[in-house]
Amino acid sequence: MTKHTQTTRTDQEIADLIAAETVSPAFENAFTETTGGFRMGYADEPTDADMPLPHAAELATEMAVRTFFDLFRDTRLEGIADRIAWGIVHSFHKVADQLDAEADKAALKVKDLVRDADGSEILTAELEEAQTFCHSLDEARDAVACMRDYAAQTFAAETGRPWAAPRGSLVSSKRTAAVVAATDFLAARRQRRIDAHAPQGPVVIFSGGQQWEDHALLTERLDQIKVRIPAMVLATTAQSKGCDAIAAAWAARTATPLVAFTLSSKFGQRAGFMRNEQLLGLNPVEALVCEGSGLQSHLARLVRAKGVPAHFFRLIDQRLAA
Repeated sequence: MTKHTQTTRTDQEIADLIAAETVSPAFENAFTETTGGFRMGYADEPTDADMPLPHAAELATEMAVRTFFDLFRDTRLEGIADRIAWGIVHSFHKVADQLDAEADKAALKVKDLVRDADGSEILTAELEEAQTFCHSLDEARDAVACMRDYAAQTFAAETGRPWAAPRGSLVSSKRTAAVVAATDFLAARRQRRIDAHAPQGPVVIFSGGQQWEDHALLTERLDQIKVRIPAMVLATTAQSKGCDAIAAAWAARTATPLVAFTLSSKFGQRAGFMRNEQLLGLNPVEALVCEGSGLQSHLARLVRAKGVPAHFFRLIDQRLAA
């Protein structure tokens, strides 16, 4: 039976936190109203109701995940607590994805209205309405994604492993202020997505096999690298267990941006080797490669050939537990 140790807040700590009304910057930002006339559907009546209180959302998210670990701890159901908690995190993830898709669809409508704008009062009003709807969906998506990320952190704290999911403008006399604002809005939204999917910073690449017991050996070296490269971005080969899972958990704990390179089916049997070449294409400043399969051996050869400063770990380098 898997034993889970309680690493999250006690009931008293939660009560103290509620009393102090402290909140993390992530929840403070995600649960701040950014638009008036909020609505989740075109048929919905606009509302100026407040967002949930950030500190209440943070605590509710943590309790939603950790309650089942507390309930099942030291019982015969302890071994399934992580499965239930995984599902809770996945629920946040699924809803965030749905809202993202709805916002993308709404953004396309804004784009169409920008193209057709003729300066008339009717089209200008329709454009402003569409922009507000898209902004509302983005706002909701950011809040749910914030809860998803914090739920995943709580999952990792309880289980010791990371949560992983199953997968320029022309100006004309017809352009009114609303059109310009909408165009700026679309550009900002597009740039925000680019920033989210392409973290900026020196890249450190990481890969290893699925069998690895000495977590501290890897995390200590990653800690040393981060001291030297505080703004580092960690790029891994995205395996769900072993070395990559250890690195992903470290990244979550240290708030290090993580880019997970999964295998692409379009490359067939060469997918793993193509992924290695993609990693080298990031122009990494450092690499950490652990012994695993032929894919890790291939990556190690590429790293050496390119002269990337590297750390190589063999299976026999692991320190045996006392």
